[in-house]
Amino acid sequence: MTNNEFPTFALRTMEVTSAEFVASYPKASQCPKDGRPEFAFIGRSNVGKSSLINMLTRKGLAKVSATPGKTRLLNYFLINKTWYLVDLPGYGYARVSKEQQKTLANMINGYFLNRKELICAFVLIDSNIPPTKIDLEFINGLGENGIPFAIAFTKTDRIGKTTLDKNIALFMDELSKTWETLPPCFITSSERKTGKTEILDFIGKALKQL
Repeated sequence: MTNNEFPTFALRTMEVTSAEFVASYPKASQCPKDGRPEFAFIGRSNVGKSSLINMLTRKGLAKVSATPGKTRLLNYFLINKTWYLVDLPGYGYARVSKEQQKTLANMINGYFLNRKELICAFVLIDSNIPPTKIDLEFINGLGENGIPFAIAFTKTDRIGKTTLDKNIALFMDELSKTWETLPPCFITSSERKTGKTEILDFIGKALKQL
């Protein structure tokens, strides 16, 4: 798969001039009610979500933990005083009780089904592994509920280009079995800052269209 198969944007790159933690919420109904647009980030546990958020905003904004599954609340960050970046709990983390898994699932579902402020969800996919059932099911669930989303392949610096292209192609082929139009996709690396410009441009374009 070549870079030409991914979206490019002619807009001037949006710069993050300020990024601050606002608060964490256990329910969507308790989230901010100021009407600011929101962009959510979610993925399987240990997909590199916090590292990607820090790469897009500033070092140390989101807490990077060596233990997967630490995000248990809806974490809100105010970016440029105008929009929210929402860090959602990871899905598919087995090392919690069934009751806690249910609580997290309800929290995530409640957010996606009730936040009218949500502009787009970025679903993070580990590029180091072939397509997983849980990722595909989660994405299809977003589609069934009409939730706008984009895909960000993470950790792309850890494997060779041939394997990377193969894994991404396999994933997109799986999606094409149920989707007529494939979602926007981004190749990212928190270490190399790959994908930062493209994702921020995408967000900037979406904000201009509001």
